Amino acid sequence: MDLKNWYKIFALSFILLANLSGQQNQVLCINPEFQQEVNSYLSFEVPIISVSEAYEKKASFTFLDAREKSEFDISHIKDAVHVGYDDFDINSVAHLDKSEPLVIYCSIGYRSEKIGKKLKGAGFENVQNLYGSIFEWVNQHHHIYNSENKKTNQIHTFNKKWSKWIQSNEVEKVWE
Repeated sequence: MDLKNWYKIFALSFILLANLSGQQNQVLCINPEFQQEVNSYLSFEVPIISVSEAYEKKASFTFLDAREKSEFDISHIKDAVHVGYDDFDINSVAHLDKSEPLVIYCSIGYRSEKIGKKLKGAGFENVQNLYGSIFEWVNQHHHIYNSENKKTNQIHTFNKKWSKWIQSNEVEKVWE
């Protein structure tokens, strides 16, 4: 069997297993390798929401960005509220109704899951972690915005290593 056919069988097997397994094994990313990477970082203690579902219902949610300010300024989901990660302060979200539906994201979902746990611990009832976060958002060809709330073609990828997970050729990958 040649490598191309082996890869097809592997990919189909992965999809089949994902559909037969629990929440963390659903097919949620365009790239199965990226999904495997995301799964390796998450504990799934905060419910997840797929990019497609979040995009479809985006008017129903307040999006919270759990990345650093420099990342947020370069690229974020439209109308997202920056809450940060290293300097996260629960008081920064005190103005939000604790029953309001929140979708929290970062680059891939790790930092947002940690902040999501803090939000849940503070009594927020409807917190969901955006699976694959802003990377998958861009991979599914959804718009991102800069600090001036204008559409941008730049995505902050945290660092060069993480930039490999951006599959879209429509964006320029930047990092410090």
